[in-house]
Amino acid sequence: MGNKLRANIFGLLLLIMSLTAVDATAQLNKQYFYYVGRMSLINNHYKEAIQTLNVLLQADRDAHEAYFLRGVAKYNLDDILGAEQDFSVAIEKNPVYTVAYQYRAIARSMLGDYDDALKDFQEAIDLRPDRPEPYYSRGVTFFLSQQFDKAIEDFDMFIRFDSRVADAYINRGTAYLHLRDTLKAFENYNQAIRTNREYTEGYFRRGSLLMAQKKYEEALEDLNKAIECDSTYILPYFNRALVNNNMNRIQEALNDFDQVILIDPSAALAYFNRAIIRTQIGDYNRALEDYNTVATYTPNNVLVYYNRALLYSRLGNYTAALADYDKAIELYPDFANAYLNRSSVKYLLRDPKGADKDKYIAEEKIAEYRSKLNDSTFSIYADTSRKFNQLLSFDSSFSGNSFEQVSEDNELITLKPLFKFSMIQPDTLQKIEIERYYAPRVDEFLDMIDHSLLALTCQQSDIVPDSLIAMNEEYSTGRDWISLFKHGITQNLIKQYTSSINTYTQAIALQPGNPFLYFNRSATRAEMTDFISSIDNSYQRIIIESDPVARLRNNSKRTYNYDDAIEDLNKAAKLYPEWAYIYYNRANLLALSGKFPEAYDDYTHALELHPNLAEAYFNRGLVQIYMKDTRKGCLDISKAGELGIKEAYAVLKRYTMVQNE
Repeated sequence: MGNKLRANIFGLLLLIMSLTAVDATAQLNKQYFYYVGRMSLINNHYKEAIQTLNVLLQADRDAHEAYFLRGVAKYNLDDILGAEQDFSVAIEKNPVYTVAYQYRAIARSMLGDYDDALKDFQEAIDLRPDRPEPYYSRGVTFFLSQQFDKAIEDFDMFIRFDSRVADAYINRGTAYLHLRDTLKAFENYNQAIRTNREYTEGYFRRGSLLMAQKKYEEALEDLNKAIECDSTYILPYFNRALVNNNMNRIQEALNDFDQVILIDPSAALAYFNRAIIRTQIGDYNRALEDYNTVATYTPNNVLVYYNRALLYSRLGNYTAALADYDKAIELYPDFANAYLNRSSVKYLLRDPKGADKDKYIAEEKIAEYRSKLNDSTFSIYADTSRKFNQLLSFDSSFSGNSFEQVSEDNELITLKPLFKFSMIQPDTLQKIEIERYYAPRVDEFLDMIDHSLLALTCQQSDIVPDSLIAMNEEYSTGRDWISLFKHGITQNLIKQYTSSINTYTQAIALQPGNPFLYFNRSATRAEMTDFISSIDNSYQRIIIESDPVARLRNNSKRTYNYDDAIEDLNKAAKLYPEWAYIYYNRANLLALSGKFPEAYDDYTHALELHPNLAEAYFNRGLVQIYMKDTRKGCLDISKAGELGIKEAYAVLKRYTMVQNE
């Protein structure tokens, strides 16, 4: 089921959005924003839809349909928590809003909250028993919660309403398959194909069932047809590779795994299987490349190290083989085969004592395994009769869990950077700012400096280097505090950090009561710290890896502190305690210093002063995830996405992937 089912749920319901009527009493401008928001959703422009609906909600806090539509946009951006929250507000504003109950139920089902999801579905059915969609969606929830009989009943009901939806037969067939009724599963897959002869999923499901029954010729025919219907869907290629391998069509199997990797370069399981085949045909060097890739994507999977160790042994690299067996045993101490093989390697490396010790441990593990053959909890890795170099199916058990999937985007996500006054080209794009943050002293300060390129920003300057150098020369002769301030900025931008700090210090001596001078000097001091640490190849930063539940980590080998930069912000806070950006910047520096509770408090204070500071929501979300408060962290990141931080949805997508593995 998984993502396909999820896409089908919303595919069935998309028309509801476009047909929902606008309140007759709505003003013309509200009708326009509803229209633009709906069209953005229909065209899959979800981030634009959120921004449009934000404006509408700013004008009308009780617009229940706007909350609902924004929830749909968030759901499609993998912001399931944010979607559930918006659907809840829509229901609060309109307790008889049937479709909102249905969508909230879907979101809750995705979050694993099956009991509340089923209550919502029942509410939707009670309100509108004549609508088929809640039965379909509830059938999916029953399926996900392993209640297959009830899932079949709901798919039966949906099909009575609408017998033209192929996915209903596919899902009902898969439910029968989990009940081990392969005949009815096969009948449903046949019906799905009759209902839509161009739909790849029907052929894929039937072909996979035939593959499981070892009817390889028939399976191959169905999988070929599935690929013909959708050449971008990787699962038919994957299963066809397994079928080809079982039919001893080795080159065809390799070609199919190549295609899977071409479509999804992070498909670790395809690399793993291809490595096995390459090893079997003697293509050792390329097999080693594949295992190295898998180890990068899934560093905690024991079979990667075990199989690579076998390959290293064949290549005569016993030292590398020993290291991989060590890693395999570290991950799974009951892995008897690994002890036996490591024993052989140690003999070859002239370590007879170590070899005998490993052999003794392996024999103990084997004896313990045989005494507990009826205990399903005992590790399969103590079974020396088990082969670990066979191809794995897409849903195979691997290292005790499903084969770890990795994100399509393996880039690290960092804290949003510090704000500072900088030189940057004016933004020519028209932006609607919701509840503009009004800081009168900032406006007065900018008017006093009077420079068309000066702005408060956290973005990199886009002024070309030649222009920056020219500006730096221009301001170098001034001795008043305004010229010194401008000079400090340009020195910072051309990375003359020490000179910039000294220049700000001169300006502060002339204007000791100006908080913005301390604010910018703090930013420069922090940047200098980062620059020094980057030269040392240990750039200090908070990062979140492809698994957003994984710990944030500090990459520095040495400790670089931000005390001077924080002290400048403390002074700025005393001079201008109402300015949110001081606390945001200080929170960043506290987070980088490993003081996460204090950072959380400062982000919170910044948001109390500036409730729409998107970067503060994003960074506070990452800090909360680090502190293991994942749900609240994701809600903060959802709010950041709502306010325009595009990277927010990458984090939420990764979190959703981890939650649903």
